[in-house]
Amino acid sequence: MHGLMAVYRKELADHFSSYRFVLIFALIAMVSFITSYMAAMHLREALEGGAKSQFVFLMLFNIPGALLSMVQFVAFFGPLIGIILGFDAINRERAQGTLVKVLSQPIYRDAVINGKFLAGATTVTIMIVSIVLVISGLGLILLGIVPGLEEIWRLFIYVVISVFYICFWLGLSILFSILFRGIATSALASVALWIFLSFLVSMGASVIADIRAPIDKRENTSTEVILKNAQTREIVTIFSPTELYMSASGTIIDPTRKTTKSLVAMGALEELSSSRFQNPLSLGQSILVVYPHMVALIAISLICFAISYTVFMVQEIRT
Repeated sequence: MHGLMAVYRKELADHFSSYRFVLIFALIAMVSFITSYMAAMHLREALEGGAKSQFVFLMLFNIPGALLSMVQFVAFFGPLIGIILGFDAINRERAQGTLVKVLSQPIYRDAVINGKFLAGATTVTIMIVSIVLVISGLGLILLGIVPGLEEIWRLFIYVVISVFYICFWLGLSILFSILFRGIATSALASVALWIFLSFLVSMGASVIADIRAPIDKRENTSTEVILKNAQTREIVTIFSPTELYMSASGTIIDPTRKTTKSLVAMGALEELSSSRFQNPLSLGQSILVVYPHMVALIAISLICFAISYTVFMVQEIRT
């Protein structure tokens, strides 16, 4: 596409030279390092006490530090990266009058939206890879344990999942910057949707589950009611990208996690089979467990950008 690389290089330079990018990257990196450092100290104490695990290195990303683990921190606050990178991608240039000037040059309209999204996705990838590499180096220094080949592949898949997850919010914020002419309006809309999908959906899932299948803590509730309550909660939380990401990344980072469900009913033979096979899942088996969640995350990211692309291509920009 004509002009794509010019827009891509320009947007990439703007991202890395902006103060807001430096501030948000420094804040997220600092919190991530502190969380991972505390997790590493807890792991070192556990290892000195004689506790052993097959995947110690991955615990750096899965064990909570002061409050949240690395996976949980990216799940809840990673969307802010995508929102900050994209909430004024289009309306800022429209307000400054530079969008019309750019399109008056031999640059196609699709090159503008594609270049902006690719530059944002590249920035997100560099940030996530940098944080993961620094935390891995911190783990090597504090724990003295070299990650195995499977652990490296699991970290690579975790990075890919994290990039697509944040790119969903990047595409969503770009969509709001196209729909709303006010920069503050697009920022507020993006943050409001982030709060709703990340926090309120899970709270609403618990309320709906308790209404559909109430559990009385004072009396013995039947297994059918408990299962119905858990299934209702899981069905509602599917609509939250945060829950999809936490289920996918949590299962990839933690090989001992054998399902994404919060509650599983097992019969006598299933309990016997489960007791015999207590080893961690292989990488292929973990991917099979989270395959629907990974596909859903990639799909919503691409769909969100496709909607942004379509709206931008048909929108009048000279008014």
